[in-house]
Amino acid sequence: MTTVDERERRWRLVLGREGHCPSGLSTGDQGMDAALESLYNRADGGGGRSSRRGAGLGGSAPSVARWLGDIREYFPTPVVQVMQKDAMERLGLHQLLLEPEMMEAVEPDVHLVGTLLSLNKVMPDQARESARAVVRGVVEDLERRVAQKTRSLVGGAIDRSARTHRPRRAADIDWNATIRRNLAHYLPEHNTIVPQTLVGYGRRSRGVQKEVVLAIDQSGSMASSVVYASVFGAVLASMKALSTSLVVFDTAVVDLTEQLTDPVEVLFGTQLGGGTHINKAIAYCQGLITKPRDSIFVLISDLYEGGVREEMLKRVAQLKAQGTQVVVLLALSDEGAPFYDRENAAALAEMDVPAFACTPDLFPELMAAAIQGQPLTAWVDKSKEG
Repeated sequence: MTTVDERERRWRLVLGREGHCPSGLSTGDQGMDAALESLYNRADGGGGRSSRRGAGLGGSAPSVARWLGDIREYFPTPVVQVMQKDAMERLGLHQLLLEPEMMEAVEPDVHLVGTLLSLNKVMPDQARESARAVVRGVVEDLERRVAQKTRSLVGGAIDRSARTHRPRRAADIDWNATIRRNLAHYLPEHNTIVPQTLVGYGRRSRGVQKEVVLAIDQSGSMASSVVYASVFGAVLASMKALSTSLVVFDTAVVDLTEQLTDPVEVLFGTQLGGGTHINKAIAYCQGLITKPRDSIFVLISDLYEGGVREEMLKRVAQLKAQGTQVVVLLALSDEGAPFYDRENAAALAEMDVPAFACTPDLFPELMAAAIQGQPLTAWVDKSKEG
């Protein structure tokens, strides 16, 4: 096929039946076109395309299951996931996901997990068991991807978080801190600094070294963040040097720390949707922190506060004053720039608590930096780059 023919083929698939392809479509392309038409050729013009007939998925689980099988055959997984998400939003397929046969047809991903969790309370028992299997598959895949990196970076940060003036090995010397400590001993004639005092990293002792408290906003817009945060919470909880707590909240606060040995149980303990009361959640988390100067409080929220805003900001200031490292994430996901309350984010920034989005790939590095007490301002730029 020539370049011109390929271009015409692509335009035909984009425009649907209104397009024109002189060479016609192959059998495979016809199947692809039918799958696209079923989702995007809507009488109301959704998606920028129109057709005399409406959406072609029909109202039954079998027809949707066939369509899901078709798109998995014709499109790569990332495209399948986008189309599934569009089908949920455009065609109202949430109810059809309650059908057990649907669980066998979908391409599991974080977005699907969020949808299943939002339907958790209304699922029939058989569908819930199928949904739980899908959620467990996604969670186990995420754990395999993030566990080793998280344990390595966070464990190394804990090792290095203790300071000593008698480092045993050259590798334990913190050269940047040592240079800063000895600037008064600079010898200009030799263009060097005499390190009269060494600053080194201490070795990790046994037992709990740091407390980590994760507070997760479970409003509907935070679904992907809830999934990722639950997986990371389980990984952190598996580290003996950390005491990890996980709290989810909307207008109520639920402590899911006891379920952290199984992130699937954590996820099914959430209830996506509803309002948001950040102040109440922070107040509860304050009670979990027993060693403020050795604690990291991670708030994952879009900052749309339904409670008392002034009290929320006051509590964050109290945590800071007690020496707790406060991290505010507007999202923990790969979904791009999040929607958030800019006024509250600006107020936090004035308190030297930057609020930013973070991808799952960067979260282990962020936690390592927080454990070592590093300034987090630079992470605002990283989140923009991401």
